[in-house]
Formats: sequence, structure tokens, C-alpha cells
Amino acid sequence: MSASAGNRGTGRKACVVLGTIAAVVLLSVSAVNAQGSFTDKRDGKKYRTVKIGKQTWMAENLNYKTVESVCYDNEESNCQEYGRLYDWDDAMKACPAGWHLPSDDEWWVLTDFVGGKKTAGTKLKSKTGWFADKYMDKGYKAATDDYGFSALPGGVGYSDGSFDIAGSNGGWWSATASDANYAWGRYMDYNLEGVGRNGLDKSFLFSLRCSQDFAVPR
Repeated sequence: MSASAGNRGTGRKACVVLGTIAAVVLLSVSAVNAQGSFTDKRDGKKYRTVKIGKQTWMAENLNYKTVESVCYDNEESNCQEYGRLYDWDDAMKACPAGWHLPSDDEWWVLTDFVGGKKTAGTKLKSKTGWFADKYMDKGYKAATDDYGFSALPGGVGYSDGSFDIAGSNGGWWSATASDANYAWGRYMDYNLEGVGRNGLDKSFLFSLRCSQDFAVPR
């Protein structure tokens, strides 16, 4: 065999190997980031969903109207953009059948999977809808939404009827109480890369992401 023929054979093998690797990578990304949709039979609202690792999440904040839930600033347009805000007791029973309020451990599984809490915010936040879209500053690192989770900053409502920080900050309940008056939650800020974890006052109003029923231990 000539040297040139040998090189051509090596080249063909290399192409096959690279093609196989590319196919595996594409399949892996598809398996990790499989997007779909879900229609809530209670009110007919349709939600985007995304599979991240072994978990399937709603890729939008819940917008199911309960007696206690409200729109940010009591404006219906904010519900259309950010979903509704719920106190913890309401959040515990707001998800539709087949879905549930994720536990603290399930939130850990999510942030661990996308690279850890220190940078998870950048990877989970929606590319649009945050304060920094209009007011950039040196502390802001652009959201990349690598996994299609598309977190939006729905702000917070307080027990006295006031509201704060929609557009720059989002908070989400977990189903895990930290004590009689507080439950663990996650928050993301427009100019922070990470995902924070705090004990949140159960009477406050925060956003809600439902997770599909499937136990995922940390």
C-alpha cells in the first residue's frame, strides 16, 4: 500500500471516529435537555417542560390561580410574564396531578447537575426578562439558559400586601420546611452567577416551579 493510500485510510477512520463522537454528544445533549409541554387540565394552561438529567421540570413559573395566590403588584400582565406568587401552604398543594413542589434535595440535584450552585444561576436564568436587559452594570454576567430552564424574576410579595424586586430577583419554594415558620427556597439575582438557598418566611409569596413525580435522591 502506498503512503498516500495509508493516509487516506487513516483519515477515513478518523472521520468515522469523530462522527461517532459527535453523534454520542448530540444524543447526550438531547437526553439531558429534552423539551416538551404539559397542559394543566384544571384551567387549560400549557407549560413548556424540560428534562435535565433524570428530572423533568416545568420550564415556566406556575400560573394556576388559587384563592391565596396573586399577581405581582396585583397586575394581571405580571402573571402572564412571571406566573403567580404563592405562600408556602398554598404552594404545597398548587401543582397539578402528576407534578409536585420539589423538595430541597431535588433543588440540590438540579444545581449540582448543572455545575454547582456557584454558577448555576447563569446557566438556569432566562436570557431575557431580567433587570440587566435594560440596565447593564459591571457586576452582571449574561444569562445563558444552557438547559432551557428559563428562570424568570417574579419578585416577592409580603404579608402586608406590598411587593418587591420583580425583574431583578426571583425566589422559588421547596417543599422542605426548615422550621415551623420557614421553608427552604432558592433565589437568583440579575447580577449574581449563583443560586442562593435561604429559609423563607412561609407567609411571604414566591414563585413556584413544579417537578414531575419521580423520586431523585441527592
